[in-house]
Parts: sequence; C-alpha cells; structure tokens
Amino acid sequence: MSVDTATVRRIARLARIAVTDEEVPHLQGELNAMLSFVEQLNSVNVEGVEPMTSVTPMAMKKRVDQVTDGDIADVITGNAPQTEDHYFLVPKVVE
Repeated sequence: MSVDTATVRRIARLARIAVTDEEVPHLQGELNAMLSFVEQLNSVNVEGVEPMTSVTPMAMKKRVDQVTDGDIADVITGNAPQTEDHYFLVPKVVE
C-alpha cells in the first residue's frame, strides 16, 4: 500500500497537525515506510505461536494476604456522631 499526498494531508487534518507543503513529501515517505514494515510483519507465519504479554517470561510477584493495621475500628469511628457495632449510623434518606 502506498500513501499519496492527498492521504498525507487528510491524515494530518484528522490528527489536527499543521503540515506545510514542504513537509508533505517527508511525511509521505515515513508513512510509506511504516506501512511497508506492517506488510512485512503480516507476511510472517505465526501459526501455533501463543500470544505474549512480554518479551521475557515473567511471573506476578505475590505476597501473603494479611491484615497489617487492623483492630482500630474504635479509632476510625471515634469522630462519628452516631455508631453501632463499629458501623457509621446515618439518617434514612429513601422512603
């Protein structure tokens, strides 16, 4: 696929990029190079290759799930106007 000057101007307009007449040939060459690289990638046989999330194999770092700052419910609800069994009490607003 080849990009012409009209397509370069349209892409620039859609991207809201101001392009002068002198810049169009350079951008046309760069866009054509990108598209040829994509065509080259499309020609590679990837049958049976599993998708990767990273180039290098990685495992998620895991930690023990434990409470580190619990038993402070009295402190948390200490400034509330009304509490019951460590829960905030609020007035009913829906009938």
